[in-house]
Amino acid sequence: MNEAAHIADLQHRIATTGDQDAYKELFLRFQPLLKKFAYSICHSREAAEEVVSDVFMRIWVKRKTLDHIQNLKLYLYIATRNFSLNYLRARQRHSTLQIEELKIDTIALGDDPHEHLLSVEMQQRIAMVVNDLPPQCKIVFKLVKEDGLRQREVAELLHITPKTVENQLAIAVKRIGKAVLASNDRVPKE
Repeated sequence: MNEAAHIADLQHRIATTGDQDAYKELFLRFQPLLKKFAYSICHSREAAEEVVSDVFMRIWVKRKTLDHIQNLKLYLYIATRNFSLNYLRARQRHSTLQIEELKIDTIALGDDPHEHLLSVEMQQRIAMVVNDLPPQCKIVFKLVKEDGLRQREVAELLHITPKTVENQLAIAVKRIGKAVLASNDRVPKE
């Protein structure tokens, strides 16, 4: 069963039977990603945890209407964004969110076997390049490459065009590619 079908199954089980195990699995699957996303908006780990808890509390309270949601993954990200903005408004820190204000933790390289072949230096170089990306480029790269959202979903989430998402990804990939090539040029040939 692919990821989308599995999420839809969890969603249906929660909506129709109040399946607590399905809810727990949904929480465990999305909580770490949503917490990072909330942190990028709230700039506070405690606030991010509170926001994500509120999002999942709302999911449970409104579970009977969960089957009406077309794309639960995107819904969770949009709800997290909205709850984060509401948190900021309530704390009177900011009245609006500027994309430049987003903070993104360094991208964590996954468990892909190919990535294990990268040297520690290469991983550090890539992390530095990602951290040095312009703010909008960094958030787009993170949401697509790390969190697995589709470009169309990221466009909707950030209120930008799909073409802008595509362009921002191209910038990120180009800069990372240059860093990789520069690093390879310094590796002695046997």
